[in-house]
Amino acid sequence: MYFIYMMANRKHGTLYTGVTNDLVRRCHEHREGLVAGFTKKHGCTLLVWFEPHDAIEFAIAHEKRLKKWHRAWKERLIAERNPDWRDLWWKISG
Repeated sequence: MYFIYMMANRKHGTLYTGVTNDLVRRCHEHREGLVAGFTKKHGCTLLVWFEPHDAIEFAIAHEKRLKKWHRAWKERLIAERNPDWRDLWWKISG
């Protein structure tokens, strides 16, 4: 299983889009600032959206498309499943 996901620093704040085969581990790394980079620099610790995929090729291709999307399109995608931009970490880590 592979996941495309979006992290944010707050509601309507800075967004990061990524892909992983272990969503719990990767989100933990973002939350704890364990890896230097964009999410650590911008404080993107909230998991606000994710989508599972069976094939890595599809997940990577979809992630690349999402990264090119306009900001409004990404916000609309998040709002469809998570209108309050709640941290979904608790949903996946339980």
